[in-house]
Amino acid sequence: MRLLSAFAIGLVFGCGILISGMGNPAKVMNFFDVAGTWDPSLAFVMGGALLVTAIGYRLVFKMDRPAFSSTFSLPTKQDLDVKLIGGSAIFGIGWGMTGFCPGGLVPVLGLGLGEPFLTGAAIVAGMLAARLATRMTIKEQPAGA
Repeated sequence: MRLLSAFAIGLVFGCGILISGMGNPAKVMNFFDVAGTWDPSLAFVMGGALLVTAIGYRLVFKMDRPAFSSTFSLPTKQDLDVKLIGGSAIFGIGWGMTGFCPGGLVPVLGLGLGEPFLTGAAIVAGMLAARLATRMTIKEQPAGA
């Protein structure tokens, strides 16, 4: 049942990405081009997603436990650090340059176009580079630091 639920959620998300236009890099880039051919329509998509999420969280947190787990798994870290801010900035730059966000990229892979695959490969390469950089940073720190 858990796998079927994940499939249904992914299907709804993917259809929403494609119907809303968030899978179209030109539409996304026009959203970011506030000084030129600005297209504010994606703000309504994001606002709608925020509204649905807010309502969903209110309903879910009234439950004793999640539907497919024994406990809620919530993040506990609340501080802003260089990794979070730097990663967010790099994510935004990549999204603005390519017009593809990782969430919107996955449904577009099914269209068989080359650009989403290239962008996906770059995202994976960036993740691997970040992991390598993190490991190298950890190894360079003296013991007990």
